[in-house]
Amino acid sequence: MLILFKIIPDMKNLTHKAHPWHGIKQGENFPEEVRAFIEIVPTDTVKYEVDKESGYLSLDRPQKFSNIVPSLYGFLPRTYCGPKMAELTNKALVRTDVDGDGDPLDICILTEKDVTHGDIIVNARPIGGLRLLDHNQADDKIIAVLKSDAVYGHMTDIDQVPMDIIRRLIHYFSTYKDIPGEHTSRMNFISIYGPEVAKDVILRSTEDYTDLIEK
Repeated sequence: MLILFKIIPDMKNLTHKAHPWHGIKQGENFPEEVRAFIEIVPTDTVKYEVDKESGYLSLDRPQKFSNIVPSLYGFLPRTYCGPKMAELTNKALVRTDVDGDGDPLDICILTEKDVTHGDIIVNARPIGGLRLLDHNQADDKIIAVLKSDAVYGHMTDIDQVPMDIIRRLIHYFSTYKDIPGEHTSRMNFISIYGPEVAKDVILRSTEDYTDLIEK
């Protein structure tokens, strides 16, 4: 009984599930290594998205067409795509009117393992990113590798990833919101960047998050 009484007080903080956007902390080696919350895996035929209010995964929409995400896909907790993050896109395009998309920073994680479901946390190392526009809003996708992965775990730069895999990611994110028959593209790919820019994007998005919650 004495052991039970010692354990119960320590469990007070475990009675509620942490909100994946606000309640998951990054590790000590951030942003060299990150903790990502995974929403979608390549076997999913529907798009899941975290409900910002409750923190539970919600069904965003069925994948009506043959768009399959080619990696683990989710977001970085305690990040927000606001003006500081979007400033890099404005500089790249020589513009001033691009803002962030108002969501946590997206991340794609490469692994040779078959991960069969989302709603999990994984440790990863950012190696680069894709700069995209979604209706003129900055919608970057950080590219990372699963920590200690047998195939991708040694990679430190997006240049080390086979170009066919990068093309697959670019094609998916450039087309997954398009509707066949329509001649306008919602997503526009701008450029690929390496690990240093990726870390800058991540740090800026954490600053945007701090500004958001301190309003």
